Amino acid sequence: MFAQRSAWLVQRARSRQILARYLRNRSALTTPSGGNERYDVIVVGGGHAGCEAAGAAARMGAQTLLLTHKIETIGVMSCNPSFGGIGKGHLMREVDALDGICARLCDKAGIQYKVLNRRKGPAVWGLRAQIDRDQYQSYMQDEILHTPNLTVRAAPVEDLIITEEEVGEMDGCHGDKPVCSGVVLENGETVYSSAVVITTGTFLRGEIHLGLDRKPAGRIGDEPSVGLAKTIEDAGFTLGRLKTGTPPRLDGKTIDYSELIANYGDVPPVPFSFMTDMVAIKPEDQVICHLTHSNPTVHRLCIDNQHLNVHVKEEANGPRYCPSIESKCLRFGDRPHQIWLEPEGLNTDIVYMQGFSVTLPPNLQEKCIHSIKGLENAIMTKPGYGVEYDYVDPREIKPSLETLKIPRLFFAGQINGTTGYEEAAAQGIIAGINAVLKARRQPPFVISRTEGYIGVLIDDLTTRGTSEPYRMFTSRTEFRMTLRPDNADLRLTHKGFAAGCVSQERFERVMETRRDLEESKELLRSVKLHKHEWRRHLKNHGFQAVFGSSTSPDKMSAMDILQFPGIAVNHLTSALPKEGLAFLEDYKLAERLKFEGIYAPLLPQQEAAIAEVQADEGLELPEDLDYNGIKLSTEAIYKLTQARPTTIGAASRLEGVTPAAVLRLLYHVKRQHQSRMSQSS
Repeated sequence: MFAQRSAWLVQRARSRQILARYLRNRSALTTPSGGNERYDVIVVGGGHAGCEAAGAAARMGAQTLLLTHKIETIGVMSCNPSFGGIGKGHLMREVDALDGICARLCDKAGIQYKVLNRRKGPAVWGLRAQIDRDQYQSYMQDEILHTPNLTVRAAPVEDLIITEEEVGEMDGCHGDKPVCSGVVLENGETVYSSAVVITTGTFLRGEIHLGLDRKPAGRIGDEPSVGLAKTIEDAGFTLGRLKTGTPPRLDGKTIDYSELIANYGDVPPVPFSFMTDMVAIKPEDQVICHLTHSNPTVHRLCIDNQHLNVHVKEEANGPRYCPSIESKCLRFGDRPHQIWLEPEGLNTDIVYMQGFSVTLPPNLQEKCIHSIKGLENAIMTKPGYGVEYDYVDPREIKPSLETLKIPRLFFAGQINGTTGYEEAAAQGIIAGINAVLKARRQPPFVISRTEGYIGVLIDDLTTRGTSEPYRMFTSRTEFRMTLRPDNADLRLTHKGFAAGCVSQERFERVMETRRDLEESKELLRSVKLHKHEWRRHLKNHGFQAVFGSSTSPDKMSAMDILQFPGIAVNHLTSALPKEGLAFLEDYKLAERLKFEGIYAPLLPQQEAAIAEVQADEGLELPEDLDYNGIKLSTEAIYKLTQARPTTIGAASRLEGVTPAAVLRLLYHVKRQHQSRMSQSS
């Protein structure tokens, strides 16, 4: 750990020198230039969506301008010090497959790595990492400030330049139409471009809530974007309000960890990026997170002091899957709630209270904290607070993230109603790619629901909209068995390379992986033995009755054998030709082969289930259907009860009703129908 800290101190000093030099060199460009500047693409916002959008556009060779309030806050992790999770880890892998930035930097700045959901199949594993907040921000700034074709300026955007221009089929219509031709800066300067990407995060008319206090801000210490919000509203876009929050930070030296549950990182750590062979931190140097819980005292403090909490009173919707502790207490006050204590970095004692987002007055926050096991004497270094902000109805954008009303204007990130770094990064890279393609008059780059979680994310937003901050989960897709984190590169890298956003190096590496995988699968399929022969080969590895009461055929290939739990390719070596075992030397390839073997026999079931729902879209739902009697998520029950859809097809299009929920609903209604038919006969 000492070696990594030393390397980090050198990196931080270097980054500060780079930033200071960059600011000096750019200072001449912060004054009005009479509108003479022109770029291919302008990206507004330096958060996770903005960095990925600007990076993608610049990698494609477009002259790109990134505009942000402060260069020093580019890449800041405004809330939690972690990336990934269930569903979110899939997005990370897909962004990386398109040559995005965040996954590579997480592999450099990560301080603890975990794969969540391991008890289930690898299709729904959630890659997650605790991140050193300062390191990540420093690495991102270093990357952005050294990207060819990318110019960065600290200049708030006040307005958009909308001009009447002739448009054609590429814009979805013909004749003169208002198009976005650039931006107007706060100082009155105009900067022109062929496309503009807006990634304002929580800054559109952002307002911070702490107790009963309200303050205009996108986050603590940063002014909101008011003029730009008015421009978007005046252009005819439908705006709504959403809210989110952040928990208090604690001084780790004042926490008593002795009675808390310790949580360690995986050994070996699993990287996010396909280009990373080994993460920067050594396995034994990973930090430890700790688990504690809320209790009745905390719940009573939250409930009794609702009148001192403006954030809870607001009508704007907050994140359903990451609610404030006040919301948890009001909805589920009869049970304790998990609170994860997560270190924010290697060179700080600050600890993040994951699961304890709160907006009570600071003195009451401290009372709550001191009522929690292990935190009786903890010092709060920064209180939690809430943020309320404008967002645009995402049904007003195309799958390319270009707006329907104004060609050449793109929205990405929380402006589209999402929450989370990963959802923002995924939208950012798609918007950046499409902004360049729009500038070049080329067809858009679109990922469908069948191709990736990014496609599911964007399709959900653009077809269903959202009334609460949208968060990605594996349950949101119909194609979990094929859209796995392990094969994101095989699914998307060639598509990104064709669009021009993926490097030759990455493309060649993926093509080599694809070739090795196909050759290895061909070899495994070619070796076919009877069950008794496989039992003989596997007996030496401790597998006595591996097939059990399986109804599988008597003669099976080596590829078929991989579907059984516990069996890996190295267990099959005695049955395979020696000249074809090179793939065993590559543990990543061997793991991919295992995953392919697991899901090969299950894919027909997935396709059959999808076809069944599609065939029965017109099936009518009873008016008096009790959704509480069906094994559905709380969200699905609430949405279905409120909307009362008349058909299966209508239910499938509701926000928050997952494909799995639709399938359960279909089976329930069919069973009811069959039961009534049998009773009547």
